[in-house]
Amino acid sequence: MNLDYLFNPKSITLIGAAHSEEKLGGVILKNLLKFRGRVYPVNPNYTELMGLKTYSSTKNIPESVDLTIIMRPASEVPEILRGLQGKTMCAIIASSGFAEIGQNKLQDEVEKIGKEIGVRILGPNCMGLYNPYQRLDTFFLPYERLKRPKKGNVAVVSQSGAILSCLLGAVREANTGISKAIGYGNAIDIDESDLYEYLAEDEETQVVISYIESVGNGRKFIEKAKILSEKKPFIILKAGKGLSGQAAAFSHTGRLAGKYEVFHSILKQFGINEAEDFDELIDATKALSYQRPSKGNKVCIITNGGGSGVLAADECMKQGLEVAKLPDDKAGKLRHVFPYFYGINNPIDLTAQVRNEDYITALNELRDEYDGFVIIALPNVMGITEGLAGMIKRAITDINKPVVFHIPANGVAKRLISLLEKMKIPVYPSPERAVKGLKAVLLFGPSPK
Repeated sequence: MNLDYLFNPKSITLIGAAHSEEKLGGVILKNLLKFRGRVYPVNPNYTELMGLKTYSSTKNIPESVDLTIIMRPASEVPEILRGLQGKTMCAIIASSGFAEIGQNKLQDEVEKIGKEIGVRILGPNCMGLYNPYQRLDTFFLPYERLKRPKKGNVAVVSQSGAILSCLLGAVREANTGISKAIGYGNAIDIDESDLYEYLAEDEETQVVISYIESVGNGRKFIEKAKILSEKKPFIILKAGKGLSGQAAAFSHTGRLAGKYEVFHSILKQFGINEAEDFDELIDATKALSYQRPSKGNKVCIITNGGGSGVLAADECMKQGLEVAKLPDDKAGKLRHVFPYFYGINNPIDLTAQVRNEDYITALNELRDEYDGFVIIALPNVMGITEGLAGMIKRAITDINKPVVFHIPANGVAKRLISLLEKMKIPVYPSPERAVKGLKAVLLFGPSPK
């Protein structure tokens, strides 16, 4: 069975529905009110919850449903699952209290029952999923505490619910949108590999990022991760790199993290991209969500602040990008059209006397010489205005190369940043982060087969 019943259900049962958001079952039910399909709350103490007819048991529901969400104490889950035979295709067990606290026998029993009754299981001890295209939200976090990102093209897969919520907050702050978000927890059945397989074919997803602490089936993981990375930009953030982190990962989901050095070398061997840390993951996600992956490593930096250009050049070297010298003929042309005091090197320093059109002149002259451009616009000088955004839009349509910006958020910056990002040009608050964003577009695209 593919995972359409999980991501695109027509009907949902919530076992453990509650009357208010003081209980997690109430939070989930409120989030499900936006779902376009049929919702059947189950709670023997009520006949109606939040305006929906409520059932005392799944036996009383008038149809079999695509997806069942279980939010009841761990000890009740085996019996609940047995009662779902023939009544559901897929189950999300949001409840905790399994292997992550040493209750391995209970978790093994739940896994066995799932196989016996033919129900696919996400979890236990998981956040569930968010699919804005279906208005499907099974999270137990209220909107007021976690504002969901807009619809978009990025899928987020996370073993940890807490990290998933942090990733979603960061993606939203980066003005980037979500296609799917999944927290899979202890992964007794549906694991990261199954999710990769599904997302590789998902039309709404163009970029996939994944936070993992441990892997259950190493061969399956590599197989599915490799297939995904050959189709779409795919980036992993691995936790549990040191001994203390590995111990923490085991206590979190009950799965051994394994030796990081081995994991890292295997990813490298198979061309699967890895982010160094949380911030790099988000910066890469933003760039790849906004711009199509490209190839090459020759970068041109155009700045109106010499120091910022130097920082960008240093970061390029660290990230394996080449800040190649300007071709002599191109440098000669730029010296002819620019004031004598502009620095015609790479970085190109347009100084504090810059004008909007100077960036365009440099871009147009060098468009065929470089694989990508880092543009630094320090907005505390009179020559930089909101009009730069419109000029850049016209220029990059012809250039067809990735362009990222560093603009500190002061002066006219807020409006300028907003205009650029509406045009899908990513803007970063530091030179280093802009370089990392460009690196993702140039080096994190689909691996060749």
